[in-house]
Amino acid sequence: MTRRIAVVASGRGSNFQAVIDAIASGKVPAVCVALITDNPNAYAIQRARMAGIPVMVVDYSVYPSREEYERELLSVMLEINADLFVLAGYMRILGKTIIRAFHQRMVNIHPALLPSFTGLHAQRQALLHGVKISGCTVHFVDESLDGGPIILQRCVPVLEGDNEDALAERILDHEHECLPEAIRLFCEDRLIIEGRTVRIR
Repeated sequence: MTRRIAVVASGRGSNFQAVIDAIASGKVPAVCVALITDNPNAYAIQRARMAGIPVMVVDYSVYPSREEYERELLSVMLEINADLFVLAGYMRILGKTIIRAFHQRMVNIHPALLPSFTGLHAQRQALLHGVKISGCTVHFVDESLDGGPIILQRCVPVLEGDNEDALAERILDHEHECLPEAIRLFCEDRLIIEGRTVRIR
């Protein structure tokens, strides 16, 4: 059965493009039914339009409170009724109402080997700590900050003389492989969540 996925993004959407390409090539048995963005200027919108994917803009700046923004966002997500929501460069922390509404139906890509370096500027955090290995993680979203059950991880060596941008670009290459692979496993019903552990059938 072809699964319905929706991507939630705030910026340029390179991971969104990787998902679009993986679906188009037949690697991921899904259809992307919508892009949701909180940023009306996000380049991800152009990517969606080029791929013929409907765009839903829920502009954070026009709402007087986070609660009202999230109420509208939840309404949009319920209307879309995707099997899986993919946070791909979405730069806000979701409230518990949305997270609970889509329990085990929402994944996020993070540019670090969780549980290390949660939150913003993960690559900068890694360099400041002097780690030798960094990477990326795809995980289910729960009420903790970047703390949900881990689906897949990829390791990326930190090179001598790396700066934040160089490390981020190398990690991003792995994100573009890791995220579509995790979505594929979800769509094929191969992910089993047992407590904090995600087992792959």
